[in-house]
Amino acid sequence: MKKDNKKGGNRTEPQHIDASSVDQMKQETPEQACDAAAATETDTAAPECEETQKIAELQESLDKLNDQHLRMLAEYDNYRKRTLQEKSDLIKNGGERVLKELLPIVDDFELAVKHAHESKSEEDPIVEGLLLIYNKLIGFLEKQGVVMIEATGTPFDYNLHEAVAMIPAPTPEQKGQVIDCVRTGYMLHDKVLRHAHVVVGN
Repeated sequence: MKKDNKKGGNRTEPQHIDASSVDQMKQETPEQACDAAAATETDTAAPECEETQKIAELQESLDKLNDQHLRMLAEYDNYRKRTLQEKSDLIKNGGERVLKELLPIVDDFELAVKHAHESKSEEDPIVEGLLLIYNKLIGFLEKQGVVMIEATGTPFDYNLHEAVAMIPAPTPEQKGQVIDCVRTGYMLHDKVLRHAHVVVGN
């Protein structure tokens, strides 16, 4: 028998790769590629794929933590603004209930002063005493930010006035205007403390 003395006698035939295999490799996800590499490539490629997966997982965790942090910051900022606004409103309108309870007393003094003027002169000590107390009450309310609502002779405003009656207007110009004020209304800063009860011309 003749021996083949040519060098490189053991030759490996090139493997044929079809197009479908190439397409399948393109569609593989990174995880699938790493799994395939771990099964087919050398032992040094597998740790690299595992490291890549760990980095991706850590990045995802970091993104979630950043998102939670930003949400917490936004919620805290909204809470802080809301708390400051509530505190400001409390300081501004904290005595609203007490001031509102004082208004019927002011109404009684108004009636007393009105009847006293009709029956007695302004020099009468009783009238002077009533006027003194009434003016002190009004001054106290003004210091707290309470002011009277203008009514008679002004256009009717449902935000400020409450119509208790409607009468024919004496003149065409008075249509839709307040003819008379039955009960005085008051504002506390920019808030209506009590609507004015008015008679409106139509």
